[in-house]
Amino acid sequence: MADENMHLNLEKLLSRARDFFAEVEDLTPGKDLEKRLNEDYGAGTPIFDDMAALIRKGVTKNEGWVATDELDGPRYRRTRISPPLAENRFFSITTVYMSSENDETYRGQYHLHPYGEINCVIPLDESAQIMGMSGWQGTGWTSPGAGTHHYPEVRGGALIALFFLPAGRISYKAQPGAPQPISV
Repeated sequence: MADENMHLNLEKLLSRARDFFAEVEDLTPGKDLEKRLNEDYGAGTPIFDDMAALIRKGVTKNEGWVATDELDGPRYRRTRISPPLAENRFFSITTVYMSSENDETYRGQYHLHPYGEINCVIPLDESAQIMGMSGWQGTGWTSPGAGTHHYPEVRGGALIALFFLPAGRISYKAQPGAPQPISV
């Protein structure tokens, strides 16, 4: 994906994400993967720290590639930075910015993960957390399994969810209240 107009930090992030995909491509999203990612790829590990630093630079320096498309004003933004390409092991790469204010929980668009999701949680405010399928998660990883559905929720400030979707699959047709898959 050589693009002469691509920002250097975006190129670096794509390269680092591809290093990560090479290590996890045969693993299945879900609770077991979430645990493994938090143990083996959490804060303090080279892959996580490199990706988090690049995302933070992209946001703080307003580089124009991190979560630029407003969904609900400036507090909820999303940008797909790469489709599910062969060099990504067929994961898509998307950045989402979410921010809660005044001790409230902010809720985004209800959606379903047909093939699951791998989500790198990068707080911009130290206290920010996202609600994963296993509960609230600050710095680290969530990995909803195939067929899971939810409202993305954030509390405690602003964060970036750098998420990877197998085959780029996500559905916004899911309805709140439907049962979760048996694996949850």
